[in-house]
Amino acid sequence: MADDETRAGLGQLRAAVAGEVDRLEADLRAVFEASQDSNADDEHDPEGSTIAYERAQLAAVLDATRRRLADLDDALARLDSGEYGICERCGRPIPAGRLAIRPFARTCVACA
Repeated sequence: MADDETRAGLGQLRAAVAGEVDRLEADLRAVFEASQDSNADDEHDPEGSTIAYERAQLAAVLDATRRRLADLDDALARLDSGEYGICERCGRPIPAGRLAIRPFARTCVACA
């Protein structure tokens, strides 16, 4: 039963993160398309941030979100193999409190 609850929780979180990846990819595409259609010299615009800065910032957030998605996929694979909740370094159980906060944790607090 606990595995079913864990799987459901990980699945819900994964779906939310996958949706965030989709949204960020769409936002990044929109920024690229907007910059292609514009002949503005944003690098010398004293009024605000540059398009290049916005692109870089969005790309960094997208990369971090993709890593989170991969971490969740890995957690689901560990659940399937029976290794979920076991520290990869010391082999002891990862406390439930840590998994509640960081459900994709691979190590216990002492080994982290």
